[in-house]
Amino acid sequence: MKAETKDFYIEQDKMYVATDCIIFGFDAGKLKLLIFKRRVEPQKGAWSLIGSFVKLEENVSEAAQRVLTEITGLKNVFMEELKSYGVADRDPGYRCISIAQYALIRVEDYDRELVEKHGAHWYDMKEVPNLVLDHNQMVADALERLKRKARYQPIGFELLPEKFTIPQLQQLYEAIYQKELDARNFRKKVLSHNVLIKLEEKDKSSSRRGAFLYKFDHDTYQQLLQSGYNFEIS
Repeated sequence: MKAETKDFYIEQDKMYVATDCIIFGFDAGKLKLLIFKRRVEPQKGAWSLIGSFVKLEENVSEAAQRVLTEITGLKNVFMEELKSYGVADRDPGYRCISIAQYALIRVEDYDRELVEKHGAHWYDMKEVPNLVLDHNQMVADALERLKRKARYQPIGFELLPEKFTIPQLQQLYEAIYQKELDARNFRKKVLSHNVLIKLEEKDKSSSRRGAFLYKFDHDTYQQLLQSGYNFEIS
């Protein structure tokens, strides 16, 4: 039985701490966001990021991982703290600070039945409905962080299947940057980093000739990283 903790600050004002998860996925050439309809008042039934109040015995990161696992069934995925949102009147329910986290998952890995059970849905980033509270701002901030990260680190590989083609990789970066990239220059630059392993297999889903499949070389990248290497893609 857990020992009761004495509250030395009992005379001070109280407030809640929450964590909200901006969960990105990549599917059919589009960057997508996982959201659901809010289950509690205020604004019950409105579209919302997936989040939770932080429990007394939890670290904030543990609370975020709990939320992600409960909704998607996934563990050990890329997740990073974004920033805190603490405007006094941000939540009409009560004074509440939210520490947002963003996560990148492979769409083919998550538990579809679990997601559907929780009433969650994937939305193309260009079609995301208006969200509750300050969640629109959280999504915008997370997308900007993702753009900056993707420019200098191979963070995008967290969204791709283990095996992928160069055109699929380009589609991903075009979805993140929200602009078209020159195919020849992209291929030349991404291969120049020497962090891709070319496989003998081909993906023939889009053409008879097919395109060679690649894997990300994590070991080589870690070695390069120690020498101050930057994965500059554009």
